[in-house]
Amino acid sequence: MAVVGTTASGKSALALSVARARGDVEILCVDSMTVYRGMDIGTAKPSPEDRAAVPHHLLDLVDPSDEFTVREFQAAAAAARADIARRGAHALFVGGTALYLRAVVDGLDIPPRYPEVARVLQRAAARPGGVQALHARLAALDPVAASRTTDTNLRRVVRALEVTLGSGRPFSSFGPGLSSYPSSEVRLVGIPFVPDVVDRRIEERFERWVEAGLVEEVRRLAARGMSRTARQALGYKELLAHLEEAAPLDSCVEQAVRRTRAFARRQWAWFRRDPRIRWVQPGEDPRDVVAAALRDGGDS
Repeated sequence: MAVVGTTASGKSALALSVARARGDVEILCVDSMTVYRGMDIGTAKPSPEDRAAVPHHLLDLVDPSDEFTVREFQAAAAAARADIARRGAHALFVGGTALYLRAVVDGLDIPPRYPEVARVLQRAAARPGGVQALHARLAALDPVAASRTTDTNLRRVVRALEVTLGSGRPFSSFGPGLSSYPSSEVRLVGIPFVPDVVDRRIEERFERWVEAGLVEEVRRLAARGMSRTARQALGYKELLAHLEEAAPLDSCVEQAVRRTRAFARRQWAWFRRDPRIRWVQPGEDPRDVVAAALRDGGDS
């Protein structure tokens, strides 16, 4: 089964509590940034004590200097899940990276990357009217994919054309897209978004992280080299501006807080569209809800 929710919703603590109580549950972390070694404080990675108490998987898979794709995460998650099953334990996915979760839960057919094709398309998109021209090209090659986006959505237009041109098959042939919610053997339990609570927690934990050495962590990572993806991580991007551009620390932290709060709202908008999620209701103990889902066979 899976526990989902926005950042700072308390999902990780909930999963850890249930896993400790049961003793036969292992946690699979579904997060696009905890896969990076050394990115510990600013990703709220489980502590060594928590990882010793309950086995955690899908952490520290690559160095921050490496790019890591959804396809690679999907493969790693499948291997970890199979290993847990062989040992007779129960797998509990926990995370807020919605695309990674859908890749695991729904077995998405994820197209490969074609970097050279993407670079050519990005250059074309940068010209006046470039995105509109690329969308028209996509409409001619893959009308279904073109209908799923607009001629102003740079990222989606470029990605659809990248796959269509690179693979030689329409982007839409890789599946119905994320707007489809097929039945799944993985039960989903969600923690509802409470804006005031999450906003406060986000600010408080950034304060704790800075006190715990987040600036020093980012300095060490920058010295070793960070990929484009790793450099965009919440909090890391802002502190890199502090370290590399001498931006004031206080203003960088404030910006990180604002950006993280906006991200939480995007996560909520994504998750709330999924009709398969069983949301914890007011007055319910979320530990009881998760435990019941596990008892009912939600560990698939």
